[in-house]
Amino acid sequence: MAGNAVLAAAKGAAAAFTGSGAMFASAMHSLADAVNQGFVFVGSVLSERRPSRRFPVGFGRVINIFCMIAVIVVTIMAYETIHEGIHLLRHPAEASSGFWINVGVLILNILVDGAILIKASKEILKEARAPKASGFALLPAAFKNVGRAAPPTRLVFYEDIVAVLGAFFALVAVVVVAFTNFALIDGLVTTLIGLLMIAVAFRVGYDNMIGLIGVSAPQDVEDGVSSTILADPDVRDIGSMRIIQEGRYYHVDAVVELRTGLTLGDADDIKLRIQKELTTNPDIADAAISIVEDDGTASWHRREADIEKK
Repeated sequence: MAGNAVLAAAKGAAAAFTGSGAMFASAMHSLADAVNQGFVFVGSVLSERRPSRRFPVGFGRVINIFCMIAVIVVTIMAYETIHEGIHLLRHPAEASSGFWINVGVLILNILVDGAILIKASKEILKEARAPKASGFALLPAAFKNVGRAAPPTRLVFYEDIVAVLGAFFALVAVVVVAFTNFALIDGLVTTLIGLLMIAVAFRVGYDNMIGLIGVSAPQDVEDGVSSTILADPDVRDIGSMRIIQEGRYYHVDAVVELRTGLTLGDADDIKLRIQKELTTNPDIADAAISIVEDDGTASWHRREADIEKK
């Protein structure tokens, strides 16, 4: 947030001094990033609050609400950017002084947002419990696991991809306008940056919309939970299971079939043992386990087979 606020001020001053539309678009994007990251910081803090009597399931989805506010901010900034781009296409601005100011600010932009993008990529791998990656393998690995990261991390990741691309495109536009007569590139790049911001708003908005509705956990998370439950020596089957993702945490609700002949006390101890084992995973917020006697039918495997047929 602080880095993007400094970049927005620097690029805004450079755009005012030089009249560069691409610099203006890049400044708008940095301002949107700074505002959004401020929103999601507050939302992240609130989402970590413990459950209360009034809100017994906790505040995990608060972060989705704040991210939706961030989407509105990005959309407004994108509209202003596209509007400026269309204006520059109709009335191209002449090359002005301050070439090295623009170049210096945009190089600073690429370095700062590039560092943030690397940090966000590493955070995605950390939150997804994925193997570490470095160098050219870092970004593909982050894309592969971004769906399992927390909403704020996804927002920063998407925004900084566009920020780095936007700064690069703006740098190209500044150089072309300074050394050629192709003044239209300023408007083209400004419009392109606005469209990239719209793409970010759509992606983040979609992710947080399904997060507010309640989305099921990824298949590998479900496989890990089912393996943990079935590894218990007294468990014979899983009658049903539902895992809901809330932020970067999961809520497990399962009906577990135990071996026959157990006393109520023994069965209750087994249930508590399973719950304790599941909640040792830092990504699982809670586990609601119901226990029944084994009915002799492999319900869990049948359910997986039915899914494959569908």
